[in-house]
Amino acid sequence: MNRVNFVRFIPGIAWFLIVMVLLFAPGNEFPSTKWFGDIQIDKLVHAGVFGLLGLLFMIPVGLSKKEKREKLQYFIRIALVISLWGLTSEFIQKYWAIGRNFDMLDWLADSIGALVAFIYCRKKYI
Repeated sequence: MNRVNFVRFIPGIAWFLIVMVLLFAPGNEFPSTKWFGDIQIDKLVHAGVFGLLGLLFMIPVGLSKKEKREKLQYFIRIALVISLWGLTSEFIQKYWAIGRNFDMLDWLADSIGALVAFIYCRKKYI
């Protein structure tokens, strides 16, 4: 059986937990900084945070001895789950996090981060 060592996923799991704490912290804990007019720096942060999350889960798969086709399937699934998690976190912020709201552009940035991780891992490991 061609398995991936669970220990390699510990950094991804730890980062996921850190991201959860940050995503659901009260909204007044974060500064509102803008670059170049209306472009908000938090969109870059979202892309980076979710891109890193993608990398931390895709790299262990990329380093495994799985066939290229199977790696690609996992990369796609991981990217989709991360994008879905970004959307879910926006709804959680809207309904349960104090001082936070739903922002479709945050979800777009989360998804772009997952996509960048997917593209990087596809080029490097397939």
